[in-house]
Amino acid sequence: MKILFIGDIFGQPGRRLLKEKLPELRKELQPDLVLANAENAAAGFGITPPLVDELLDLDIAVLTSGNHIWDKKEILPWIREQVNGRLLRPANYPPDAPGRGLFVGKTPAGTGYAVINLQGRVFMPTLDCPFRKADELLHSIPEDVKIRIVDLHAEATSEKQAMGWYLDGRVSAVLGTHTHVPTVDEIVLPHGTAYITDMGMTGPYESIIGMERQAVIQKFLDQLPTRFEVATGDVRLCGVLLELDSESGRALSIQRILRK
Repeated sequence: MKILFIGDIFGQPGRRLLKEKLPELRKELQPDLVLANAENAAAGFGITPPLVDELLDLDIAVLTSGNHIWDKKEILPWIREQVNGRLLRPANYPPDAPGRGLFVGKTPAGTGYAVINLQGRVFMPTLDCPFRKADELLHSIPEDVKIRIVDLHAEATSEKQAMGWYLDGRVSAVLGTHTHVPTVDEIVLPHGTAYITDMGMTGPYESIIGMERQAVIQKFLDQLPTRFEVATGDVRLCGVLLELDSESGRALSIQRILRK
């Protein structure tokens, strides 16, 4: 089984390139399932209901998110009332937060799979423990669902690595999002879990993590409130291709994907 996971989709440039390149990637890589992190799809901050529909219409099975999931106020009632549960928020938000962080479904071929969305706590807003939340969610997934993918939206490389080792052998993959900077440490851990610290973003790389450079530099210089705008140069699609054993859920390989 092959799964293509698209890294953080950033603003209109990221959405535009995704629409352009995803059909080519489907033809080339022939994934059984496409997943994506979409928390920055709306001008770099959050996501709106129309953009959820726009991305799901590309036949992306599940959208994950992170700390920017609540940035657009209109997503709050929508995520609470969504029927199919295909837009996730980090599962370790307090229980009263709308939405959920686990999706269990089947591929068009009938293979069961689960997607878990977690958020780190180091240099991030204080949430419930993602490690204990992962344990809790794994106990709730039916035993016959062997394909289990974790999006860990976190800042610290140490926290992401710790989660990879903690879940090794219990999930198919632990994939890092949030920093928008792709790392080159993809590996299949000893007990069969694919891991990468950060898949990178699908958006403009002639930027500072997606935003126009000068405003961000000025913010560092004077520490004054600044309006950030999405950059437009050097747009790339980043993510990973996982090859998994559908019987055991173990990862066979993980490959970084980059397209311009």
